[in-house]
Amino acid sequence: MTEIRQTISPIDGSVYAERALASSGQVDAALAKAKQAQAGWRSMPLEERKALCSRAVEAFAANEAVIAEELCWQMGRPIRYAANEVASFAQRSRYMISIADEALAPVRAGDRPGFIRYIKHEPAGNVLVIAPWNYPLHTPINSIIPALLAGNTVILKHSAQTPLCAERIAEAFAQAGVPEGVFQYLHMSHAAVEDVIQSGQVNFIAFTGSVPVGARIEQLAAGRFIGVGLELGGKDPSYIRADADLDYAVENTVDGAFFNSGQSCCGIERIYVHASIYERYVEQFVNLVSQYRLGRSDDPETTLGPLVNAQAAAFVRDQVNAAVAQGAVAHITPSDFPLDQAGTPYMAPQVLTEVNHGMRVMTEETFGPVAGIMKVDSDAQAVALMNDSIYGLTASVFTRDIEAAEALGRQIETGTFFVNRCDYLDPELAWTGVKNTGRGCTLSKLGFNAFTRPKSFHIKIVS
Repeated sequence: MTEIRQTISPIDGSVYAERALASSGQVDAALAKAKQAQAGWRSMPLEERKALCSRAVEAFAANEAVIAEELCWQMGRPIRYAANEVASFAQRSRYMISIADEALAPVRAGDRPGFIRYIKHEPAGNVLVIAPWNYPLHTPINSIIPALLAGNTVILKHSAQTPLCAERIAEAFAQAGVPEGVFQYLHMSHAAVEDVIQSGQVNFIAFTGSVPVGARIEQLAAGRFIGVGLELGGKDPSYIRADADLDYAVENTVDGAFFNSGQSCCGIERIYVHASIYERYVEQFVNLVSQYRLGRSDDPETTLGPLVNAQAAAFVRDQVNAAVAQGAVAHITPSDFPLDQAGTPYMAPQVLTEVNHGMRVMTEETFGPVAGIMKVDSDAQAVALMNDSIYGLTASVFTRDIEAAEALGRQIETGTFFVNRCDYLDPELAWTGVKNTGRGCTLSKLGFNAFTRPKSFHIKIVS
């Protein structure tokens, strides 16, 4: 019997899409098709692979308005912001295409008379990309483009919340003329995904999602000698030093904490502020957060949309209520945001002070429109608190003293360290994390390495 998966829109609770999950036969056929296609794709000159990927990216970008509206309805991003992800999808892709020649060029060994020696980047084979709903275009393309350029085939499994994203990406690659089987998507159950990982037919898994699921993927892949890239949770901190440009720091950290309703793995969830500017920072921060407009995502005036579903909102509310019960001070009155209502995905933003690391809201990933702010007396105290986390995706410091900031950055346990900005992904830099945030790397020249294996050529010339 065919299993049907529904996508419930957080905007109004309606069924926005229904998709049949792939049968075991369909999954097997896709794996076989990928294996058959990979030999021809890897032997295709890199320039041709680049050209086909470029055409796919442009075809995708040309459909921006439709994709943005679908994104809005599937996961709740306000329509005024939704098109930005389509644009950055294209920008990231173009950049990775532009550096492919250099990133995939053979590594030449030193000169040695009578020998030719180099290391070639061989494709891993078939890559399974498992994508999340919160940034359903950004996250998969970080893996899809470098994997394809390196000569791999790709199968995309998207979140059940955003199935149309997978279909739109596939349409663009088909429109570009990418050979059949090189890029495919499958709507699959969790059990089917586990079977694919253990099938012996995939050679690398790129996953973005929760820590428990990442751990499960590692278990399933164990003993199969295949690569795994895991971008998992985050509890990203920011430190506002005494010498920071206060207005600038407030504006950027508010946006970093509340964009996408806080549903970002690299969003700011905890903020440490030097005591000398703490009161002013909190006052300005709360004032700016109070100006958000909570509303339906399809309303162009909305600046804060609903969370992805009512269960996610209930989880965040529970964190806030627990913190307040432990002594935290809530600065936002939910009734000032008329759509805020328990049992729905609509939740007012919240700012908490008098928080500490004995509270879940300062240690457990929130993934919602909440920021906890703590007062600190020194750089050393701020660093200790920033490092007091099981996660390590990004961290930021706001200061006018760049030299001091860089010194702090060398002490902070994180994958990306920002100074005077936050919640941003630069495709020229490696996107990676430490601790329970996972392992692996995407983007930059280093981002190609996960999808290749080194093959050494050692040639002796005999005259």
